[in-house]
Amino acid sequence: MTPTEATRDREPADLIAGGVSIIVAGRDDDNETTVSRAVGCRMAEDGRRITVFVSAAQSGALLADVRANGRIAVVFSEPMSHRAIQLKGIDAEIVPLAADDPHLLAAYRSRLTARVAPLGFSELFVRTLLNVGAADVVAIAFTPSGAFSQTPGPKAGTPLQSPA
Repeated sequence: MTPTEATRDREPADLIAGGVSIIVAGRDDDNETTVSRAVGCRMAEDGRRITVFVSAAQSGALLADVRANGRIAVVFSEPMSHRAIQLKGIDAEIVPLAADDPHLLAAYRSRLTARVAPLGFSELFVRTLLNVGAADVVAIAFTPSGAFSQTPGPKAGTPLQSPA
């Protein structure tokens, strides 16, 4: 399965679009990792491009790395089951926000709040964790060049495969 096929496959696409935890990583020229929590994501209808949203104030090193080399890894993790996938890209770039992105980010906060409530996390906690002012949101878009299972267990790190 190609990375683009992975994002068009229903199961990974549903995971990406759901109320999941999203962690974004980059790397510098010395392969030192920079990490930030995303505050939302958007997937192109054809699954070919993924856009993640981060706080500029909290993600300075990550944004510098993306600008320098375009490399990105994003993990989408379902809080209740820990089911997770990782998408990697080599063409990440900072892009302008779309007109509907503020609505999309609010919907993401609501979905994540609903997903973690059964685990004992309050709405206030999630909204505080993801509280980023509109002027501070930065969009990073990339084309997946690798797609991997990251669900804990013996298959963690293996490339996503086409369903049998």
